[in-house]
Amino acid sequence: MLPLAGITVMAVEQAVAAPLATRHLADLGARVIKIERPGEGDFARAYDATVHGQASHFVWLNRGKESIELDLGSPEGLRTALAIADRADVVISNLAPGAMGRLGLGAEALRERREDLVVVTISGYGEDGPYAHRKAYDMLVQAESGLCSITGTPEAAAKTGVPVSDIATGMYVLSAVQAALLRRERSGVGATVEVSMFEATAEWMGHPMYIRMYDDQQVGRMGLSHASICPYDAYPTRDGQVLIGVQNDRGWAALVRDVLGRPDLADDRRYATNIERVARRAEVDELIGDLTSGFGSQDLVERLDRHGVPAARINDVAGLVDHPQLAARDRWRDVETPGGDVRGLLPPMTFTDVELPMGPVPALGQHTEAILAELGLAGGARSGEGTGPAGHYTREGER
Repeated sequence: MLPLAGITVMAVEQAVAAPLATRHLADLGARVIKIERPGEGDFARAYDATVHGQASHFVWLNRGKESIELDLGSPEGLRTALAIADRADVVISNLAPGAMGRLGLGAEALRERREDLVVVTISGYGEDGPYAHRKAYDMLVQAESGLCSITGTPEAAAKTGVPVSDIATGMYVLSAVQAALLRRERSGVGATVEVSMFEATAEWMGHPMYIRMYDDQQVGRMGLSHASICPYDAYPTRDGQVLIGVQNDRGWAALVRDVLGRPDLADDRRYATNIERVARRAEVDELIGDLTSGFGSQDLVERLDRHGVPAARINDVAGLVDHPQLAARDRWRDVETPGGDVRGLLPPMTFTDVELPMGPVPALGQHTEAILAELGLAGGARSGEGTGPAGHYTREGER
């Protein structure tokens, strides 16, 4: 039995944060009904056309879902959405603040109809406060939360290479939904949950926040290095670089004594503790770099691994796709899409008794007629002109 078999989720979603959460719910066995705007759908469908003519974000985030086209600004669309919500266990949305309420689908209204319903609303900065109506794309939240100030090199700030504010938000939504469903099993009562992108990202900033609050220091942009650990960086070899991350003083001793052949450094009081090594970071990095440059990358990685010193190659994305660990653990599966089958990674939560499904990526409106028939409703809810602003989809938290 799949963990969430029998759970139905209504998703009024687009872009990344909400679709990530609902895709994982679908992976775990929930039925996810994705409401999309007629003729356009989730605007992430149009980000690019790299995967058999389909957008890479959409293929990544929307497998295993059913797509229904609804004009939520029309009476028929609202009637259909309420009918779906009345049969659902969970409703997740990431429209602009207040948009679901203006549509007649706000958390208060939905839970008046169903006390046991779990309603999750995603916003950029929360539903109140001075930033409540600001636009909140992933990049903007990374910047506003201080994440960009600690990401990049000393010369230039950067956002992360993947949308971590969106991803953090989606994972907190996933966690909250599962917690709310577990509580409902015990109490019979649902939940109203709010998750903001800004607060999700702020939570991930805990380490630099504590340094700022209690040591009055701004964590520097360290590139591949680490503000609180040394040696922790990419070090040169004869034919490239290897990342070495010593986490404790035992690791330091193993690195210099067993891997690099300098047992005298293990007993050198200048480098005996991590605090002392961080204080002499430039000196330590130069010392280690001089020693590693005498090794080939493969030889050095094997020596580091043999002696239990954390290390890694700096792969590009092709290196990830072809990674021997993914192949050895049989993590790749074929996923059906409207443009043809694509490769996809199994969900990272592995249950030993059941393989989590990787259902098809839906075409826009693919399940509209079937869902309407299931609900006993006539067609017509999928279209309608003159939809007002309350019915317009926006990005996560967009104002």
